[in-house]
Amino acid sequence: MSFILEDQSNSGGGLGAAASIAAQFGFNLGGISSSGGFFEGDNIIEFLKSRSMLDKTLLTEVVIDGERDLLVNRYIEYNKFREKWREKASLTGIQFKDTTGVYLQDSLMAEFYKLILARNLVIGKPDKKINIIAIEMESPDPKFSKAFVETLIENASNFYIETRTRKAKENLAILTHQVDSVRQELNDAISGVAAAADANPNPNRAFQSLRVGSQLRAVDVQANTAILTELVKNQELAKITLRNEKPVIQVLDKPILPLESDRIGKAKAIIIGGFLGGVLICLVLVMRHIYRQIMDGDPA
Repeated sequence: MSFILEDQSNSGGGLGAAASIAAQFGFNLGGISSSGGFFEGDNIIEFLKSRSMLDKTLLTEVVIDGERDLLVNRYIEYNKFREKWREKASLTGIQFKDTTGVYLQDSLMAEFYKLILARNLVIGKPDKKINIIAIEMESPDPKFSKAFVETLIENASNFYIETRTRKAKENLAILTHQVDSVRQELNDAISGVAAAADANPNPNRAFQSLRVGSQLRAVDVQANTAILTELVKNQELAKITLRNEKPVIQVLDKPILPLESDRIGKAKAIIIGGFLGGVLICLVLVMRHIYRQIMDGDPA
């Protein structure tokens, strides 16, 4: 599988201007930065190869051949680990769960992590000049390989988006709460104006104090209207920020079954093995002949 990161938050432009306007009212929309931080450059490669991501992938439930199971169980099955564990009472019948913190399970997961990095998984850039990243998973089980890389990318994408949008979500939640509060205050103020007017439907102009309550509530209506207008503007800006802060892992090439097989056919393997064996035997015979000639002192 190959993919590229699309990060719209680095576009700046109109979004940066929106953030500047919001800042005038004391709001930090967050995330407006040209730096990808943790996900910049080759960091994403190391992130995909991290223990946490590989553990999460192996402990993810997927559907293969119509059966739903954890990927780690499929990994154990094709490696025939359970047959090797029969002599170990602690490992007999062990069942993996989609969680961490279980000592025995975590110990085995640590070994699986090392084996996968050493034998199966390769992540890197096919060309250093471009930002396309390729993931290669090689195993005897093509369906496991396909499911593994697809699940790894899905988990990484979810974590990536959640991390990059967390601050923007928090700011939007605060603004939404403020908008709701001020709207409630405005509704109460409007109700207060109506109540004051109903209490004195025909106030005597000679008694100005009778109009004070209505006037105070009217001031509250005007103030809350102005505040609500600005908060709604900033709420919409925050929504724009959140949309632009959602980076996308754009998949270019997906694994499609049947996958490319590196296995050598039986007939081809016999021919190659026979040829190499014949060459080796001839070489040994020649060396023995030369050795005997040297030992016998025969220059011929």
